[in-house]
Amino acid sequence: MAKNGEAKEPGTYLVGYGKPPIRSRFKKGRSGNPQGRPKGSLNFATVLLRTLREKVVIHENGKRRVITKLEASLKQLVNKATAGDLRALSHLIGVTIAAEQSAAEESAAQDVLNELDREVMTNMIRRYSQSIKGVNEDEKTSN
Repeated sequence: MAKNGEAKEPGTYLVGYGKPPIRSRFKKGRSGNPQGRPKGSLNFATVLLRTLREKVVIHENGKRRVITKLEASLKQLVNKATAGDLRALSHLIGVTIAAEQSAAEESAAQDVLNELDREVMTNMIRRYSQSIKGVNEDEKTSN
């Protein structure tokens, strides 16, 4: 008789936690989710951004203008907020705060990048000038 955790005969496969029967395992080269997400399907953010970038025609001050749906939506939100709609005002304040934070983060990232660029350029100029000095000294000694 086999002890706990041992196979009955040598060479037999033990079935248990984390060891499914061989016949029910995934076959090699075959996905565990064959239906899966179709290739080329877009995620929500991509579809949203594409939709917001679509153009629409508006009439403003008697003139036709073509703007993006994002711009049109923001114009409507601002107009409703200025007309006294408290919900629109609340949304507008939230959007404004988010936009300002995003701009501040972008600016901070740009400053860091500029600082790194300056440091890299300074090092490159220093190394280049040292290599030029080395070439000039070699020319003087060879003459």
